[in-house]
Parts: sequence; structure tokens; C-alpha cells
Amino acid sequence: MARRKQYPLRIDPEVWDAIQRWAADEMRSANGQVEWILREALRRAGRLPQKPEK
Repeated sequence: MARRKQYPLRIDPEVWDAIQRWAADEMRSANGQVEWILREALRRAGRLPQKPEK
């Protein structure tokens, strides 16, 4: 598995609280929720790199 990039994130406390609540509802960590939100936005925008077909 590829190594993950670490990046410090400054975020409004109210937004962070909402992400934590959403993550708890989805049984994810807050970090996992942020990554899911970003991936979903990239997918919808057609900017997520496609995985090669096997």
C-alpha cells in the first residue's frame, strides 16, 4: 500500500465539529471522513485519477 501524505489542516472549529459528528454517524474517524469528503468531491468533479483496469 502506498504511503499516505501528511498535511496539517487549519479548519474552522464549527466545521471540524460537524465533520466529527458526521464521522461518528458513519462509523469513521474524523480523518477518514475528511479523506472521504475530498475523494467524493474529486470524483464528482471528474478529477480523481482512474485506477487501471486489470
